[in-house]
Amino acid sequence: MRTWGVIGALGLLLGVALGAFGAHGLRRFVPPDRLNAFEVGVRYQLIHSLALLVVALLAERAPTVGYAGLFYTFGIVLFSFSLYGLALTGARWLAVVTPLGGLCFLLGHGLLLIGLLRLR
Repeated sequence: MRTWGVIGALGLLLGVALGAFGAHGLRRFVPPDRLNAFEVGVRYQLIHSLALLVVALLAERAPTVGYAGLFYTFGIVLFSFSLYGLALTGARWLAVVTPLGGLCFLLGHGLLLIGLLRLR
């Protein structure tokens, strides 16, 4: 499905840009622990953006896989963007949101697995 491919490609584009920003622009302004949180957010965004490209290739053949794309997208927003916010602002309350994103990633992986098992 084209939508998941577009979201995945956009996630990769933003992930690389944010990774470069973190490596070159934030190092002077953000303490190491918060910079590490930013880098974890970028890593998970890139991994799950690639997963969205897989979803884009398989969604029409396995409908369950399309739902995985929804959870990957929610996961990126909740997990990665909460870590970006934490790193940039120091607002520790954002760490409460991060596990919800991780749960979305797990649900997405489970749905991807189910979809792949149902493929003929």
